[in-house]
This record gives sequence, C-alpha cells and structure tokens, in this order.
Amino acid sequence: MSATEQDVRDVWVALDRLGFHNAVDIALASPQRLGGLTNRVFLIKTGRGDHVLRLPGQGTEEYINRKVEAVAARAAARAGVSPTVLATTDDGLMLTAAIDAAVTMSPENFAAISGAPRRAADVLRKLHTSGEQFDFRFELFAMIDDYLNFLSGKATDLPEGYHDVLASAETIRKALNARPLPLAPCHCDPLSENFLDTGDRMWLVDWEYSGMNDPLWDVGDVIIEAKLQPDKEAEFIHAYFGGTPSAAEHGRVVIYKAMCDLLWTLWGLIQHANKNPVDDFWAYATGRFDRCKALMATAEFPAHVAAVSRG
Repeated sequence: MSATEQDVRDVWVALDRLGFHNAVDIALASPQRLGGLTNRVFLIKTGRGDHVLRLPGQGTEEYINRKVEAVAARAAARAGVSPTVLATTDDGLMLTAAIDAAVTMSPENFAAISGAPRRAADVLRKLHTSGEQFDFRFELFAMIDDYLNFLSGKATDLPEGYHDVLASAETIRKALNARPLPLAPCHCDPLSENFLDTGDRMWLVDWEYSGMNDPLWDVGDVIIEAKLQPDKEAEFIHAYFGGTPSAAEHGRVVIYKAMCDLLWTLWGLIQHANKNPVDDFWAYATGRFDRCKALMATAEFPAHVAAVSRG
C-alpha cells in the first residue's frame, strides 16, 4: 500500500515529535504504508535503519489507554516476543524496530505456511511464562460492560438478541470464576496480522488491548482469528500445551472461542459507530455475533462449561 502525500507529511511531523530521528533522517524518510484496521502503520526506511511507525487512529483515545499500552509493549520486548520500542508519546505515537524478512500473517498464511501454528503457540507460551507484568487487567465481562456503556451514547443498534446471549453467558462467568487460572501477561487481541513470521520464529506486535489475563483467552482467540482448520487447530493446541490438554483446559479454550466473538462484536460496533471507513464493521460485528451464537448452541458446549466448572 503506497503512502499518500498527506501520509508523508504526517509521518514527518510524528518523527519530529518522537525525537528519535534527526532532521536529515526525517527529510530522507521513505514511508511505506502497512496494514491497520484502526491506526495508520508505516515502514520507515532511513539511514539509521528500518523502523515501524504507528499513528493512532481517530477516536481510539476514547477506549485505549496509550500509556498502559506503551508499558506492555516494552515489557513484551523485554520478554523477547516483540520488537524493541524506540520512542512513544502519551497520545499514541509509537516507533519500534522493524523485524527483518518477516511475513505478516493472515488466516491464509496460517493455513499455507508449514509450522506456523506451532510457532504461534511457541511465542504465546513464551509471553505467558515470561513473568512480565502489564499495567492493565483484562477482564472479559467488565470490558463488555464498558463497551456497552460506550455504545449507549452512540447512534448504533446492537445485533438482535445480544443481551439474551449475554444473559445466557452468566453460567460461563460462574464456571470461569469457580476455577480461575493464575493471571499471565497476555496479548488479548491476537489477530493473525499481529503475528510476524520469520520462518524460524514468530513475533507479536500491537499491544493496545493487552493485559494480565487468563492465558487460555489468547489460545481460543488465535483459533478464531486465524480460522484454523481442525488439523491446524490440533497442531496449535498440542504445541501450546506440550501434549493433549485436560478436559478443563480444552473447555476454557472452547469457551473463549465463543467469548472473544461476543466481546469483539461490540468492538466492531464501536468502529461502525465511529464511521471507520476501513471495513464494513456492521457486517464484521454481526458475523462475529452469529458465530458466537452458533458455537454456544452446539450440543457439546454445555459439557465444556461443566468441565471448566469442575476443574
């Protein structure tokens, strides 16, 4: 994706504010636009090396704490799972080192690239067992309440039946609370595109929603985001657990596959309400909600909830 003239001007202003590059670097910088659903992200090539610059999207300050994100990004870099953070601002500018020869992952890449699910499991386990501490506590049902409160002030509707499904998830809340796992530093938003694959290892980027959390949230969410088919899902789970998970562990993963869709449905509605032009976020939200309902309606789902409750 090529950078527009406005992009280039915005990049120069951002680099000047960050203070990492000098005036000559900034004048010679050749930004290349990368992906991003809510932010603008650029590969910056200068005489001081290749770096990645993130410009925060309009409206993201309403639901993302950039100071907390910066703490997590630096902790993840210390853990060896994320690129070095070079400079940040409190309003969301971030400059990091670029990862050489890395492929940005996608569901298609997870299906096609040999060993990708295993390498994704490896980097998640390395993060979860790093001992690092993030400043935010990712609490699923509290975040759902926060997003609902946020949306109550916006001119947008919820998908039909959302509150009914949320009410039926009360048994899930009780099961998870009955047997809580120790909190670990978690990515919490492991989109495929947040994994960078060099062929021998994966890196994680984008710590906007990260926090201390049940680590199996990340496991369930990856399966959904990467659209892993049964053979790839089995490879991923076996690599993460180092074998076959217990019934309770497998149950938590299945529960979180449904709950991540329940939560990110609301995130999609926020993007829709904010008129984010990158995608059809109403279709995104309703598609996720339909997938959540379908999984919760399967004959096996109550057994997974019961396994979690038993521990």
